[in-house]
Amino acid sequence: MTTTQSDLAGLSRFIFRAPRWYASLAFALALAAVAGVAAFDTRAGVSGWSRLLLLGQDAWQGVFFIGVPTVVAAFATTGVDRFLGGRLTYSRSSLLALASELVLVVIVIGVGAVATLTALDQSFVYDALVVALASVFAFRLLVVMAVSRSSILVAAVPASIQTVAAGSLLFIYSGTLRFLEFGGPILDTSLSRAEQAPPAVTAIGPNHFMLLVVTCGIYAAAVFGFLHVVDRPWRRSLGVSMLDFLRGFVGYVAEDSHELEEFFEQLGEDAVVPVTLLVFRRPGGAEKARFVLPMVHPGPMGEIGGGNLPERVATSAEGLAFAPHATAGHDFNLVTEREVDSVLDAVRRAESGLRFDETATRSVRAERGEASLLGQRFGGSALFVSTFAPGTADDIQFGAGMPARLAARATGLEDVLLVDAHNCNVGLDVEEIPHVAPGSERAFDLLDAAETAGNRLVAGEPSSLSLGVAWDATDWTPREGIGPLGVRVAVVDVGGQTTAYVLIDGNNMVPGLRRQILDCLDERVDAAEVMTTDTHIVTTVEANNQVGEKIAAADLVELVDDLTATALNDREPVQCGMATERATVTVFGNDRTETLASHANAVVSIGGALAGAVIVAALAVSVLIFFLT
Repeated sequence: MTTTQSDLAGLSRFIFRAPRWYASLAFALALAAVAGVAAFDTRAGVSGWSRLLLLGQDAWQGVFFIGVPTVVAAFATTGVDRFLGGRLTYSRSSLLALASELVLVVIVIGVGAVATLTALDQSFVYDALVVALASVFAFRLLVVMAVSRSSILVAAVPASIQTVAAGSLLFIYSGTLRFLEFGGPILDTSLSRAEQAPPAVTAIGPNHFMLLVVTCGIYAAAVFGFLHVVDRPWRRSLGVSMLDFLRGFVGYVAEDSHELEEFFEQLGEDAVVPVTLLVFRRPGGAEKARFVLPMVHPGPMGEIGGGNLPERVATSAEGLAFAPHATAGHDFNLVTEREVDSVLDAVRRAESGLRFDETATRSVRAERGEASLLGQRFGGSALFVSTFAPGTADDIQFGAGMPARLAARATGLEDVLLVDAHNCNVGLDVEEIPHVAPGSERAFDLLDAAETAGNRLVAGEPSSLSLGVAWDATDWTPREGIGPLGVRVAVVDVGGQTTAYVLIDGNNMVPGLRRQILDCLDERVDAAEVMTTDTHIVTTVEANNQVGEKIAAADLVELVDDLTATALNDREPVQCGMATERATVTVFGNDRTETLASHANAVVSIGGALAGAVIVAALAVSVLIFFLT
């Protein structure tokens, strides 16, 4: 993975699960009440217990002028948007209304603090409230245009609901209607509620609503210009719109939709990848365990695409399944979860081609340069687990792993399952990601180690084979860097030599943790290697969530030691068989991955700065108009 692609994976930190709509609205009302207490002040000139009791009135102002428009927007936006041909759901509308309220609350509380610390009065807070409502409109306009793919004029209608609702309440309770005498006393009597509002609200006049209308127009033009500038590189380079990416992202956050995968599918390209299966079965025919290795990458982020590939592979197996990381980088991310079905189909085809053997060889370790490779022959085929520890490494790319696999097969092995242990890395916050790329020194080290190990295994004397396994789902969660597959251990016994294969459902490991585990296992087995699945379920929490960052190393070492002891006690004679089938899947592809990563990073970095500049400019114009009017 390149540094640019790692930044794309880093976007996982922005992924979260939105609460249900009713929870969002309950939180919105509570937040509005807090904002009312923090920003509004009806206690001027009041002291004692009366001052304390009036806190409730401040909270009610927050609920009325901030919370109620949020509720109105949450329910009304979906209906209006769908009537106009949009795609907003109630979950998305509720999330959008809550996010808009957060923008409003931040501005109002900030201005309230300034008013408290200076000579400014409450009128200044309501002035800022009017300007903040325009900011809410701009934010909602951006999201509605992205989600519903509507034109700016059409999107402006549902986008304006929250602003219009709040503005209407201010219009009625400020007494602004009295400035409009054309309606006579009927309108004044039926709509004006100035006598029921706090005194500060009456400071709002026609100039504020004129400012609101003009500011919304300025912000709408700014949103349109911003989207045009940001979106143009996407359309020219990738042939897709950045708004499609934003729509899919909002859908995934709000209701776990697969719309983001539809966006990735537009970018993808077909690839033919080997899917290798190693099965261990009891003499009676019942499967005891299997290793499944499709040469794809479980990404790009969270559960999007093939992010949950290891779990899907494991749950489809009869025995205890091991789904380690293949020698493939982010170029081989599956674009949709549906592509996993193609991988599983290849696994089933491989099952029909299995030829079982009752023998295996003792494991060997070959080291060349930085590469270290643990290999073991099962029947006429072999399992290889590669690592660059204690050196740090991220993904071994497809173009580096495939030649090593072929070099091992050239020694006389019928088939090879080559695992990237993915067990030592410093994370993403480095200038250069230590990946293993084709043509690099590390790639040749891996190739030479694979050839050496292959020759030694072909010359090795086969013996009867026993296998023991153990598994613990653990109490650790993805937030702590451990996925649902937990920790799995397989111990192979051949000719009195025991070899432990430890698989942790995580995304790489902190430096030194692998060594601690191996040192502990030295007393139990003759050889061992530690692997991670590279699951991207854990990166939904944060992109840099490696095994060992959130959990105590001693606790993990103890668990692995206990599972290894259990696996040793579970040993029994087994038969083994390996087969490889090819799967045609849609993956990101090299050029597309790099281009998408660079564009997404540009939106986050440059887009943020551009958006800030646009907001400051629009706000400055709004303030100027306010003082002129």
